[in-house]
This record gives sequence, C-alpha cells and structure tokens, in this order.
Amino acid sequence: MARDKLSDLSAFISVARAGNFSRAAAQLGISQPALSHTLRQLEEELGVQLLIRSTRGVMPTEAGQHLLERLAPEFDEIKAEILALSELRDNPTGTIRITAIDYAIRSILWPKLANFLPKYPDIKIELVNEYRSVDIAAHGYDAGVRFGQELAQDMISVRIGPDIQNRVVGTVDYFSPRIIPRTPHDLTQHQCINLRTSTDSGLYEWEFVKGNRTVAVHVEGAIICNNAYDIFEAAKAGLGLAYLPEDLVQPFLTEGTFISVLEDWCPVWSGLHLYYPNRHQPSRAMTLLVEALRHRT
Repeated sequence: MARDKLSDLSAFISVARAGNFSRAAAQLGISQPALSHTLRQLEEELGVQLLIRSTRGVMPTEAGQHLLERLAPEFDEIKAEILALSELRDNPTGTIRITAIDYAIRSILWPKLANFLPKYPDIKIELVNEYRSVDIAAHGYDAGVRFGQELAQDMISVRIGPDIQNRVVGTVDYFSPRIIPRTPHDLTQHQCINLRTSTDSGLYEWEFVKGNRTVAVHVEGAIICNNAYDIFEAAKAGLGLAYLPEDLVQPFLTEGTFISVLEDWCPVWSGLHLYYPNRHQPSRAMTLLVEALRHRT
C-alpha cells in the first residue's frame, strides 16, 4: 500500500462491529461523512467491497467478514498492550464501555460510580442502555451487566448486586373493578404492560416458579415499552399490571398505592453480575472498577 492503512483498518473494524456509520463515527470522534469516505477509499485501494450498505445499517461482505475475523483480535491485542503501558503512569486511565439494562444502571451502577469516578478523574465510563443480549467483544464493549452468572466460557463474572425478586403489581384503582389473579394464567384476563427487549424481538414472557413448576405466560395489554421505568410509570397511572423488581415498587407497596399479587409465584433471580472477557492482563482501570462494583454482603 502507498501509505499506512492501520487507522483505516481500525475504522473498518469499528464500523463492522457497530453495524452503523453514525454510531461508529461517534465512538471514533469523527464525522459520519469523513468515516464513510475513509471506508470507500479503503475498499478502492484493496480492490474489494468490505461492507454492504443499506438504509438499516451496514454489514460485512464475505471478504469483510474474513478481514474482520482475522484483524479484530490483533487490533484488540494491540490496544490492550498500549493501555497496559499507560497503566505504568501514576493515575489509571482509559474508557470502559458497559452495556446494561436501565434498571442495572440506575439501581447498581450509578450509586457505585458516583463514589468511584471522583477518585479516578482519568477513567471514563460509557453506559449504554439496552435489553437485548449482546456479544460484548463483537460490539466493542469492555463489559456487560445481566442477571445471573451463566456466561460464555471465555468470560469472567462478578456479582455486583443482591438477589432480586420480581413483583406483579397494579394500583388500587386498577384492581377495584377486577378480580385478583390467583394463578399466572389468570393474567390473560388482565391488561398487562409488556416489555419488548429489542426492536426485532418478541415480547418478554412473564416467568413464574412455584415448587417444581415453572410457568411462562404471554400477557396481553394495550401498552408495550422497551424499558422498566416506562412500564413503572404506566403502572402508576393505573393502565395495567407490571412485572418489576421488588425494590423499585416497594415504596408504593408500603404506602398502599400498589397491590402485589401472585407473590407465592414470583421467583427470586440471582443478582446482577458484571461480565467481561477473560484476559490475562486486564487494565488497571478495569481492575479498579470491578472491585468498586463488586457486591459485598
């Protein structure tokens, strides 16, 4: 090649992982037109199309996927080694990108980060709220948060929160003309506020456990949300039943605004866990963050 193309190849990896020029440009700190021009120039110099462009985003061609699989691990290793060198400085530094649901961000991450970040001003944390399951390495994340610890073999899992029990709740006004459900299947006779975990997925089925019985119910209702807090607001407005973490709704149960039903069916979930790739030498910033987030009883 006539000139060094390492930065262009790194840009290609960012776009392929993000699946979107605008999102990749924001991550790289450059404009979307400039990034698009860089990728087209790279394709011209290589003499092969690397990306399929559409109105919904971009995806690698067969050649692009081959290049991504070969180069991405090498670039990740280079970045890790450069970051390791920076850790030799007095102050830990680096940006850590974390994917998590909104409930995890508000209930666990924010309270702990509020104490952590002032101690380490050169560490930056990027939080991305999403419910869909994410391959964190493929999408350029450093870590993710989810319930439980059943993870891929190459991941490390650290508990960052206590066990959590969900509650089925509705307002007193909602229940006043209706019969209280006694079993999960009775929910089919109620207006329930649904959760869609991503734009291309189905609706979340409400899960219940009693003894050795496990029941998943497809509930119906006029409202569908993509996050827990909008569901919470709809429930407070008396628009239907919600299936939410107990700590979120407990103040309203205590004051008598909400009624909790099916309590003997509501399962206890293993608490929120931080998961991240099993690398031999995690950055000092990541090590410090893990210890700050770790759940202590």
